[in-house]
Amino acid sequence: MEATNEFLARIPRSSDGKRRWPLELKARIVAETLIEGATVNGVAKRYGLIPSSVSDWRRMARTGKLVLPNLDGMDFVPVQIEDPKALSPVCPSSPSSGTLDVMKGDITIRLTGDTCAVRIAEIVAAL
Repeated sequence: MEATNEFLARIPRSSDGKRRWPLELKARIVAETLIEGATVNGVAKRYGLIPSSVSDWRRMARTGKLVLPNLDGMDFVPVQIEDPKALSPVCPSSPSSGTLDVMKGDITIRLTGDTCAVRIAEIVAAL
């Protein structure tokens, strides 16, 4: 406990006596809460903080306002990215007698009413 008190004595304080935690230290404290078996309450107690402060810092990390260091023992959910599946054309079951004009600037493309929606999207994207 003596080592913790010495550590806390080195944290700078504002004029009203509150500790001003450096961002790097906030990030390390939040990262410690992500180690398997750790709790916000336990980590907060170790640093002489109230748990709501640590929870606020965790919220900052989730919104990207606090960058966390990589600590041994931190667990993250593995992510696997799959190749996108090709879209199958969605076409009307019965032909339409109408037409569709796609215009951009001086260019006009006239399509028949039975053109697949995927093909229309490709044409619009190409313009």
